[in-house]
Amino acid sequence: MAMMEFIRKQFIDVIQWLEGNDGEVAWRFPMAGQEIQNGASLTVRDGQLAMFVNEGKVADVFGPGRYRLGTRTLPVLTNLRHWDKAFESPFKSDVVFFSTRQQLDRRWGTPQAVSIRDKDFGAVRVRAFGNFAWRVGDVQAFYREVVGTRERLCAIDLDDTLRALLVQHLGDAVAESGLPFLDLAANQVEFAALLRQACLADMARLGVALEAVTVQSINLPEELQKVLDQRVGMGMAGDDMGRLVQYQAAQALPGFAAGGGQGGGVAGDAMGLGAGVALGQLMAQQLGKGLAGPDAAMSHDEILATLERLGELHAKGVLADDEFAAKKTSLLKKLV
Repeated sequence: MAMMEFIRKQFIDVIQWLEGNDGEVAWRFPMAGQEIQNGASLTVRDGQLAMFVNEGKVADVFGPGRYRLGTRTLPVLTNLRHWDKAFESPFKSDVVFFSTRQQLDRRWGTPQAVSIRDKDFGAVRVRAFGNFAWRVGDVQAFYREVVGTRERLCAIDLDDTLRALLVQHLGDAVAESGLPFLDLAANQVEFAALLRQACLADMARLGVALEAVTVQSINLPEELQKVLDQRVGMGMAGDDMGRLVQYQAAQALPGFAAGGGQGGGVAGDAMGLGAGVALGQLMAQQLGKGLAGPDAAMSHDEILATLERLGELHAKGVLADDEFAAKKTSLLKKLV
């Protein structure tokens, strides 16, 4: 009696998958000797697919529904095996279930800053963060490229691979957008759509369908963010170069106060403040002369000093390339 019970257990009667809560996306049905009885029941639920694998090759794929396994429901497998007994005996095959529901709220981000080329700032290094959602798309490609002989596969097992693809195509998405960084940061929905589009082909080769990408933040390195903050602050100065230089001098006052060091304390702070104001006035006078009309009188030394100051402002990102070029050309003409 015990022997008959053991034999009956070798022939699978019901094949199904009750998904757990651990993010499984693929699961190989456990069978003793991979033996399936003719007439066994296969249940595939909504959001699932079941694949029969014969000797390592995909034989049949079943969508949601309930199936009675036999020659009619397994035509491909029947042809491969060339059975002539109409499945009166058990047959052998691996059965792999796949979850086709969306894997939501997967996190992506740049562990290190990524270099991109920007219209306003030139080559910059940015960091970005967001979420993405994916599902199993092409089940055969997913089995061939990702699952293989594994007994089970969870969404977390693919996180590093999919995150790497998103980061890899970050620069492509920026180039495709044609937007400068400031506009890009203000159009994160559009940028996220471009990033998703840039990744579709590579993920499809893995059998993965990228359903959605969100961008929560795009950040510049701290040093470049400081330059950006300066440019925003100096926007109030408009075309008044004197006010622009005075703003720069004001930003440098803490350094003068800390490094003046002559006597320390209040006296040192006062000397640093005086030095900063004097420097701001001097630079404003020199640049004011340099940017005045062509009739303004400037000595040879004043022109060179002004060019040097303009070069410093350009190097710090205060002056754009076209602004610097125009002012430099104007001053050089006065040297002739």
